[in-house]
Amino acid sequence: MSLSGKTAVITGSNSGIGLGIATELAKSGANVILNSFTNRDEDHALAESLSRDHGITARYIAADLSDGAAARQLIADAGACDILVNNAGIQHVAPITEFPPEKWDQIISIMLNAPFHTTAAALPMMRSAGWGRVINVASAHGLTASPFKSAYVTAKHGVVGMTKVVALETAEEAITANAICPGYVLTPLVEAQIPETMKEYGMDRETALREVILARQPSRTFTTIEQVGGIAVFLCTESAAQITGTTISSDGGWTAL
Repeated sequence: MSLSGKTAVITGSNSGIGLGIATELAKSGANVILNSFTNRDEDHALAESLSRDHGITARYIAADLSDGAAARQLIADAGACDILVNNAGIQHVAPITEFPPEKWDQIISIMLNAPFHTTAAALPMMRSAGWGRVINVASAHGLTASPFKSAYVTAKHGVVGMTKVVALETAEEAITANAICPGYVLTPLVEAQIPETMKEYGMDRETALREVILARQPSRTFTTIEQVGGIAVFLCTESAAQITGTTISSDGGWTAL
């Protein structure tokens, strides 16, 4: 299925999983809106590169998704939103008794509140077009938990629940809502955790990856950005038209344990 003529808005998409999903959607013919909170020349250059490489229209729109009004304005500025990918995320690791309240608020705002606002703003556009896809990038941590990640786990569980609600509210329309739940993907977010893990456990990089970070992922290998992007594209196809309100895990067996 070609996605030509469709517009996809992908939050948190100037790197990592978001950029990977945007790239796969662009390869399938969708016009894409890239987004993050920065507004650098290199952000806009990414959009220009996608346009040039895939023959689609790509734009970069900066928006601080910790602000609900800004999240809604992102959708308005896009002008159209046939495919919404809520991907933006941050992380902070600490015991709940030591978790900084401001970090809790920031993570919940970006990873749970923002998807609510973008979805609420995008659904009228999808209904007007008679077709739509809401794709929430959750996590294995949207289905299970780990210690010291209270805000992240809470946000991801919340997004999974909201996905189900949106699916039920749109069940009789040509609109679906699903959550992709990757295991560990080697993104800048995960990369930033590696040095601290190496120091904490006194391990070299490869040992820390296999024995600590990937310990709960039975495949002992990372999910790739391209694999997550491929799932997003599949969810936009006619083959996935009856897949709604569910989670798709790509976690090397993590949630099978």
